[in-house]
Amino acid sequence: MAAAIADPVRRDILVMLREQRLPAGEIADRFTISRPAVSRHLRVLRESGLVRDTLVGRQRFYELDASRFADLIEWLDQFARSAGWERRLDALETEVYRTRRERRRRGTTDQRQEKTA
Repeated sequence: MAAAIADPVRRDILVMLREQRLPAGEIADRFTISRPAVSRHLRVLRESGLVRDTLVGRQRFYELDASRFADLIEWLDQFARSAGWERRLDALETEVYRTRRERRRRGTTDQRQEKTA
């Protein structure tokens, strides 16, 4: 699957198919490369399972099969775990500010008590 999405033309096709299914001719019209070249890209995407095709009359429609991305997303998640650290560090920063604020309040309260004593 990684080889299928490595090519920028195939990634553009996937983006096009994200919202709706499209006929092969309309997909090909959006590129400056030849129709046979677009057809080869569509075949690679179909064989990888990222798109499905349906023959309606004489037109072949393509649609995205996003379920195939689940394994890739799961694998890529191991590299995005640093986001967990960001949340932890944000929580720590919040706690540090809260503690400083409380100390300032206590210091102000202690000073008032000293003045009245």
